[in-house]
Amino acid sequence: MADEPDYLLHVIRRTCVAEIRSDEPDLNLRQLAVLLVVCLTDKPQTVRGLAAHLNVNKPAITRALDRLEELELAVRTADRRDRRSVVVQCTVGGAAMVERLGVEMIGPHRVVRREC
Repeated sequence: MADEPDYLLHVIRRTCVAEIRSDEPDLNLRQLAVLLVVCLTDKPQTVRGLAAHLNVNKPAITRALDRLEELELAVRTADRRDRRSVVVQCTVGGAAMVERLGVEMIGPHRVVRREC
């Protein structure tokens, strides 16, 4: 059941609606994708690596990170081993947002089946 497209789309819709109704700031899809990759990946993420992983250019990642830093969900620091590289880390606020999304997604979901 959980792998059925209708069910998964319902979960995404319900989660998005809950986020919009909350007092938390809205993220666009790219910002959310960057946050999820940064917070749910064990290895350190770089701007270059995020751009490659998401198949977008580095300026697009930079704009997403500008917003995430503004909201204190992620932080950029210079890589100590390679000063040309920028490492992106999840903050406590970012981890809390990802956890909140996860809780919302596994919450009680009623899927109403429509017959065609």
